Order: sequence, then C-alpha cells, then structure tokens
Amino acid sequence: MLAIIRTILVVICSLLICVFGSIYCLFSPRNPRHVATFGRWFGRMAPLLGLKVELRYPEKPAPQGSCIYIANHQNNYDMVTAANMVQPGTVTVGKKSLLWIPFFGQLYWLTGNLLIDRDNRSKAHGTITQIVKQIKRKKISIWMFPEGTRSRGRGLMPFKTGAFHAAIAAGVPVVPICVSNTSNKININRWSNGLVIVELLPPIDTSGYGRDQVRELAEHCREVMAHRLAELDGEVATREAAGR
Repeated sequence: MLAIIRTILVVICSLLICVFGSIYCLFSPRNPRHVATFGRWFGRMAPLLGLKVELRYPEKPAPQGSCIYIANHQNNYDMVTAANMVQPGTVTVGKKSLLWIPFFGQLYWLTGNLLIDRDNRSKAHGTITQIVKQIKRKKISIWMFPEGTRSRGRGLMPFKTGAFHAAIAAGVPVVPICVSNTSNKININRWSNGLVIVELLPPIDTSGYGRDQVRELAEHCREVMAHRLAELDGEVATREAAGR
C-alpha cells in the first residue's frame, strides 16, 4: 500500500512541477537560472521516498565563476538526490531523446539544458565546441555525468572524456560532486530508506593540462571521486547502523 501511495504522490508532484515549470519558463525560455530552481523542486520529493538527503560544501568557498561540474550517475533516483546540488547559473547536458519524455522533456529543454546526440559522434564532438562557446559567452557552468550512463550498482564506471575536453578548452576548473550509494538501497514499500550524502568537492584546476592530457585529467578526477565515494558510503553505513 505504501508503495502505491508513494508512486501516486511522486507522479502527481512530478507532473505539477513539469507543467507549472514549463508555463513559468515560457516567460523567459532557455534561461539558465531555471535549472537550479526546478532541480531543487525535484529534490524536495526525496522525503516522499523515505530519503534524508544531506548536502555538503567545501569548508573554503570555491572561487566564483564558470566551471564544469561532474557527478556520478547511479539511477533515476539521482533526480531527487543529486538535483539538490545544482548551483545557480548551471545547465546540464543530456541525451537528445530526453526531449520526447512527456512533460519532463519539455521542461528540460525550456529551462536551458543542452541536448546532445550520443549516437552521432560528429554531432557529439560539435556539442563540446558548443559547450565551450556557451561557457564563454553566457558565463554559465555545465553539469555533466562523465560515466555517460547510469552505473546501476556497478560502482563508478570509466569516464568518457567530453567533460574534460570542454574544461580544458574553456579554461575552467572541474568540480566533482559525489552522491553516496543509492543502488539497492531504496524500497518504496519501506517507510525509511535512510541517508544519502551529496558532497560538492573542491575544484580541480585544469590550467596545467593540455589537449593531449585529457585522459590524464579524467583519470585523476575519477580517482578523487572514487576515493571520496568510498568514504561517504562507509560513513553512511556507520551512521545508519548507529541509528543516526
């Protein structure tokens, strides 16, 4: 019964956000500030799923300016966990097929997010150039999932290099975002599904990397994230075992 009630509530809330958000964005379509606004709205549904989401930021505030945010991509629950961490002036990069998801696809485009054709390598390469132009012209930041797909319990997958090509070309730092494990953690028929920690890590300077060192930068960022994710998962397990 709980699963049915939750499913109905999540569907209703999602539809309301998408419909209202799309109407609202029609007054200033493709404005990057909308992404963080409605990302946080989706994030507010976490309690409906029995999740407590804890957000963490670096002790030392990051320098203001554009950057490339990279986050681990686990499953559809990222919509109510990672979405809480979308910063103002940030747009995400998603696959073109998202546009055809009823209601959500239209909101995704109207809020100013970028769509790429992953099945067409030449177009995907052109998108990197477009991302760099957007960063420089609009002074925005970009959120990308460097794994390129949901990991679905397989741990942190190998990183594709698109985000790092863009960061080096635009001359902006890479800022990792780590979301503790949600794979096989959430049972919508269970009242409480525990704690999820979403942490914004300090920026990684890309000025010392050239175009021929993209893979090196990607591996370094992945190592930083893998290490921190292991720490976060251990902390979550300890706190949940202690009932905190």
